[in-house]
Amino acid sequence: MHIYIRQLVRSCLSGFVLVVFLAVPASAQGSTNDNPSRNQIVLSGQLIVPQGETVDTALIFHGPATIAGTVTGSVLVFDGRTDISGHVAGDVVVFNGAVTVRSGAQIGGDLVTTDTPTVEQGATITGQQQRVATRFNAGDIGFASRIVWWIGYSVSTLVLGLLLLLLAPALDGAIVRAFRQRTGASIGLGVAAFFLLPLVAILFLVVVIAIPLGLFLLLALAFLYTIGYVAGAHAIGRTAMKQPTSRFLAFLIGWLIVRVLGLVPILGGIVWTLVSIFGLGVLWVASRRSGVEDAIPPTPPAPVGAGA
Repeated sequence: MHIYIRQLVRSCLSGFVLVVFLAVPASAQGSTNDNPSRNQIVLSGQLIVPQGETVDTALIFHGPATIAGTVTGSVLVFDGRTDISGHVAGDVVVFNGAVTVRSGAQIGGDLVTTDTPTVEQGATITGQQQRVATRFNAGDIGFASRIVWWIGYSVSTLVLGLLLLLLAPALDGAIVRAFRQRTGASIGLGVAAFFLLPLVAILFLVVVIAIPLGLFLLLALAFLYTIGYVAGAHAIGRTAMKQPTSRFLAFLIGWLIVRVLGLVPILGGIVWTLVSIFGLGVLWVASRRSGVEDAIPPTPPAPVGAGA
């Protein structure tokens, strides 16, 4: 069983990486300049923008970054040393690692780092030198911030879904029965839960005695909606993978579908809302049905000799 779970998790992660590489227009290190405007994304390795090459946004999660060419957008480095000798039109943001700005380098935006950067004489920084702890606006990163959020939320929902199915295997059957037998009720209750929970939290904030409860509910909304999103993704996966197919495989299929759609601007937000609503409703119906089934005692056997 443990070997099967490890293989399944490995397959999930492999599928996730495949989706990332298919969805993100990553550039090869030795590519030509036929497409002068593109994004260069590196998960782990080296990010190199050679002299004479122009890219749009440059993003690396782990590994060194060398910018000798031109970046028309921003440079974002999560973990690794950064060496800049070319031209960056936007901001340079480095969360962890040494930063060196060579003589002749140009940064059109801000230089945001965790440690004190090395700025050689002759380097030009149009914006300000700031620390990550005091200033970081993900909106300035644009495309990179959306990719970072998408990857982080994808990994979080993948882990959450697998853990829920592993710790509560009966959840699979409960979700299937809820959305197949009571689809309308699942949608209606999901809409009610999605929109009424924030109103209830605000109502608690108005009542002075219940302010802590209102704050806790507001803080829990994102987690509750994410649980609904995971349940909705599993229901979608079950429509494609009928039982007795593995519950983990069914969740993975649904998860891949909703996460790929989540890459599309505007449509991704709509899909997230609809899937979360449906998932919350399915969980509500499943919990109510479980309570009813538990409350009905089994019919006792007829006494021996009854009716004789």
